Amino acid sequence: MDLDPQSLLFLEGRYVEHLRVRHYTEQTLYNRAKYLRYFRTFCEGLNITQAREVTRAVTLSYKSHLFHHKKRDGRPMTVGTQKAMLSAVKGFFSWLTKESHVLYNPASDLEMPRREYRLPKTVLNAGEVETILRVPDPAEPTGLRDRAILETLYSTGIRRAELCELNLEHIDYDRGLLQVVQGKGKKDRFVPIGERAMQWIEKYLSEGRPALCPAASERALFLNANGERITPGRLGSHVHELVARAELPSGKRGSCHLFRHTYATLMLEGGCDVRHLQEMLGHSKLETTANYTKVSVNHLKQAHAKYHPANNAR
Repeated sequence: MDLDPQSLLFLEGRYVEHLRVRHYTEQTLYNRAKYLRYFRTFCEGLNITQAREVTRAVTLSYKSHLFHHKKRDGRPMTVGTQKAMLSAVKGFFSWLTKESHVLYNPASDLEMPRREYRLPKTVLNAGEVETILRVPDPAEPTGLRDRAILETLYSTGIRRAELCELNLEHIDYDRGLLQVVQGKGKKDRFVPIGERAMQWIEKYLSEGRPALCPAASERALFLNANGERITPGRLGSHVHELVARAELPSGKRGSCHLFRHTYATLMLEGGCDVRHLQEMLGHSKLETTANYTKVSVNHLKQAHAKYHPANNAR
């Protein structure tokens, strides 16, 4: 059955294809399609199926719906997620207006919720990281892979999706660099990677990866048990399991981003220049990187102990 060319369902597909032609990343395409599908479901609950039936009142109602929505665990949707979902709707209707599928843009003046810049709730110390690194069993091919993954996350601070997109040729062993191709914002960058992490990658490549995928044509660095490129969703849940299995006395939990937060914090505490860290993390704005200076409190504590007069009082 042919779809109505004016239906939300049909036009969503056209819009995502428009973004694909403009070379948006697969992750962005996936997210936009998912967010628009959520919006379409909301509209269908109001008996709205066509794009021209969406009014400003509908978009405002949708914004309120996101604000009051509770996830399965009872927690509200984060401001970042609300903003991403609303941005997808704004982008969609902006395109619909330009393409004359609708007469006016009902989301043109839809205000985005103000994002709260909060400090990372959890950061590991070096000892806790070492405890987690010892969780995988290096006697198993997947254990070698897991150790290499954790070492890479800890040594480079790269994002989950960036790690999943690594290919064999993206590790420069001679110069000690890891190449991130088309990272967030479709930007390439080189990130230093430590000798220990490279040693574990080499051990995984020689002893673990061949057991997962003997095919020489597969270029992905990290593979799942079926010999295919590991996906961000599966990687995130698996790293979360590894952290939980460490049973840290502090009770800290987290996943891939936990290692990114830890990497940034420990690098700053070790004296790394914030601008150098900005380049390594792939942040477009220095302010984003500077947030980690608020987490790195060891130097502040040392200064307080040294200079506050009450600390030297008898």
